[in-house]
Amino acid sequence: MTALIYLIPIALFLGGLGLAAFIWTVRSGQYDDLEGAAERILIDDETEDS
Repeated sequence: MTALIYLIPIALFLGGLGLAAFIWTVRSGQYDDLEGAAERILIDDETEDS
């Protein structure tokens, strides 16, 4: 039972840390161009060496 005294604050801290990281990525524009990233894999960038 005493383990819960330590584990609950640690879990809340890690959850808050994850939420802060997610908010930081949203504000820095990490998710702005989702369509471009999805289409970029389909573009053939191979160059022919002659």
